Amino acid sequence: MASPTHRRSSRRRRTAMISAAAVVAAGLGAVPFVTSASAAVDLAYQTLPANDGWAASGSGTTGGSKADAAHVYTVSNRAELAKALGSVSDTTPRIIRVKGLIDANGGSSCEDYAAGTGYSLSAYLKAYDPAVWGRSKKPSGTQENARKAAAAKQAKNVVFRVPSNTTLVGVPGTGAGIRGGSVAVQNVDNVIIRNLAFSATEDCFPQWDPTDGSQGEWNSAYDSVTLRGATHVWADHNTFTDAPLYDSSLKTYFGRKYQVHDGALDITNGSDLVTVERNLFSSHDKTMLIGSSDTDSVGKLRVTLHHNVWKGITQRAPLARLGQIHLYNNHYDTTKVNGYAHSYSVNARAKAQVVAEHNVWTLSSDRKVSQLLSGDGTGAVAGRGNVVNGTVTDVVAAYNAASSKKLKTSVNWTPKLTAGLQTSAAGLPGELAGTVGAGVLTEQGTVKR
Repeated sequence: MASPTHRRSSRRRRTAMISAAAVVAAGLGAVPFVTSASAAVDLAYQTLPANDGWAASGSGTTGGSKADAAHVYTVSNRAELAKALGSVSDTTPRIIRVKGLIDANGGSSCEDYAAGTGYSLSAYLKAYDPAVWGRSKKPSGTQENARKAAAAKQAKNVVFRVPSNTTLVGVPGTGAGIRGGSVAVQNVDNVIIRNLAFSATEDCFPQWDPTDGSQGEWNSAYDSVTLRGATHVWADHNTFTDAPLYDSSLKTYFGRKYQVHDGALDITNGSDLVTVERNLFSSHDKTMLIGSSDTDSVGKLRVTLHHNVWKGITQRAPLARLGQIHLYNNHYDTTKVNGYAHSYSVNARAKAQVVAEHNVWTLSSDRKVSQLLSGDGTGAVAGRGNVVNGTVTDVVAAYNAASSKKLKTSVNWTPKLTAGLQTSAAGLPGELAGTVGAGVLTEQGTVKR
């Protein structure tokens, strides 16, 4: 299959807005984009190019490219999307073209989900107030059971389970995306997700856990896209944002933020052979988790992240555990956006083996080079050719000089699947501003003129 091209045309250029309204709401405004003049295979039938990151390993990632006519769907609402996905056990190749913005809640509100369950936030707060319930055990009993019942009603609407051999792709020019939904790629193989804007993924019923940390936490349930035990997954040209409800507007109960957002794109529970490229992540806190715990999986969690833009991201870009993770040609902008202030970009812990090369950081005046990385003293980051504010910088050395939990500087593997790797990162911010995220691809998979 011919692969999408991202080269700029030297003869024909124009400027336009990324079509997903959530991107504008996320504070990115208008960005330029350009295209190649060369033709390509229909976007919906494209497969991951050879050597394009870990997802190209072995059999590669072809999604639903072999679908027959009976298994090619165009959907524009949540019921149609759920029907097209069908049973997660049905591995027949399928292509699902998303036309326009799908509201995963289908018009239902949090109050609708709570109706008939006996749950109310006021009753829940009264039952599990630390002054009454204490801080040594998790909630249980009537109101926690009611919360679970209400949460199950929401999950029935907003969680979309993707079968193996599926391509889920936004129709160019339609503002394609999923608002309020959680796309679950769980224990399946060979999935492609492209050209979709994911926004407003919110849990109506966060759970209070007084044992989480020293002060307790409110924990929510839904990632915009979640990979659990998934293999051969390609996520390309998508946009992820909390818009329009940002964390700065969330209320506080028991001294902790009533957090309705979870991850943007999490890769956990032994997921493996994943390529995440040319996505836009903005206005989010805990953005990407690779490995759900320090004991998630050994020999898996092999993930490539390249040519993505991270702006207005607080942390986890990514937080990596155990696996072999390759980060190249990404652009990290630490500027505060919509109240989301930078904490760190990349965290390598639990013996993660990260290769970070030829990435670019645009460092805001309130941040230091030593704050770009994080770790627990067991993870490794082999860094080379990374650029901070236009200067090649050893970001690992800067972190280690300021931290007692030092990152190891050598890894136990060598990246070989490196299609598109640019060894000069100087022009990446300008290039990526016009070629990442949802809404910039044509029906032929090229970037719009």
